[in-house]
Amino acid sequence: MKIAYFDCFSGISGDMIVGALLDAGLKIETLEKELKKLGLTGYQLEVNKVVKKGISATKFKVKIKEEGVERRFKDILTILEKSKLDEEIKKETQKIFFNIAQAESKIHQEDIDRIHFHEIGGLDSIIDITSAVIGIKTLGIEEIYSSALPLGKGFVECSHGIIPVPAPATLELLKNIPTYSGGIESEMITPTGAAIISTLAKSFGERPLMKIEWIGYGAGEKEFRIPNLLRVSIGEKILKDENLKDGYVSDEAVLIETNIDDMNPEFYDYIMEQLFSRGALDVFLTPIQMKKNRPAHMLSIIVYEQDLKKILEVLFSESTTLGVRIREIKRLRLAQQNIIAETKYGKIRVKVGIFKGEIKNIAPEFEDCKKMTKQHQVPLKEIYEEAKKIAYNKLGLR
Repeated sequence: MKIAYFDCFSGISGDMIVGALLDAGLKIETLEKELKKLGLTGYQLEVNKVVKKGISATKFKVKIKEEGVERRFKDILTILEKSKLDEEIKKETQKIFFNIAQAESKIHQEDIDRIHFHEIGGLDSIIDITSAVIGIKTLGIEEIYSSALPLGKGFVECSHGIIPVPAPATLELLKNIPTYSGGIESEMITPTGAAIISTLAKSFGERPLMKIEWIGYGAGEKEFRIPNLLRVSIGEKILKDENLKDGYVSDEAVLIETNIDDMNPEFYDYIMEQLFSRGALDVFLTPIQMKKNRPAHMLSIIVYEQDLKKILEVLFSESTTLGVRIREIKRLRLAQQNIIAETKYGKIRVKVGIFKGEIKNIAPEFEDCKKMTKQHQVPLKEIYEEAKKIAYNKLGLR
């Protein structure tokens, strides 16, 4: 499994993330091609090699023509929905903006749909966030980890005036995430950087056990006594022996359950879509019979604890539930490897299940097969079998 570890010793921002990914191997031509799918104009990407305190790095900057344009959360969602970006990139980007909107909503005591993004609503921030997601997906990174985050101190000027560092929305985004001062009188974590890393990182702290294959440095705008750089290490995750129980992997998650007997069943499709977009690992319905013999459904969601709050927000906002049951669970699953099957229809991701070092299951990604079916007007099962066959050959099984 390919993972990335962001070492945020000098803070993190959207442009630093993109710069680090470019420095680690992301091609600017690929990024520009993907960004065209957003359907936005009036910007230009600038990529330069710089040296900070003797360390070579990549500086990424979005130069824009528009000034002072504010966008609502809905406006940005519309831009993303109308874009031709891959669905996975759309969903991850939407998730980041949803978390920003949620933080701004709490700080300003306004409904999410009425929130106006100021700095983050600018074209440069939209490009920064989308570019970060594109870069992560293009490089094939499946899991993201991060160091604890240095907050900085002092004050910063924004559209609302002079505010303390870190900015209130930034601090809201970083709740339940390990942070420390950093001892530098400056803003070290921007709202954009906080939104991206808090949404996409699986955990924060020590570097996971990994075989490092690529390293990248993204340069920031400022000059500190330490190099204003973000370092990313990309490589294969090494499973710790103690995390393998009789040949399979164990982890911990949270199971949320609620019984619903008074909701239009047509709503479930939309609600499940929202739950998955907020980080749900699995969502399923079980037919049940409640008191007075009323037919109902038990809605169950499995999620990592860090995403629990976002899942509850969806349940209480979108469903008719009055309450939920929550319990911690332990999951045991096969070790998993992901490969790409280069079919005549296009690239299809394939999941490989491994038990005690032996391949036990191979499953092409359904959404990729579905996408190819629509593009080429070929039966779904034909594309699925083609991907499976190529995966077997690639793994030397046939």
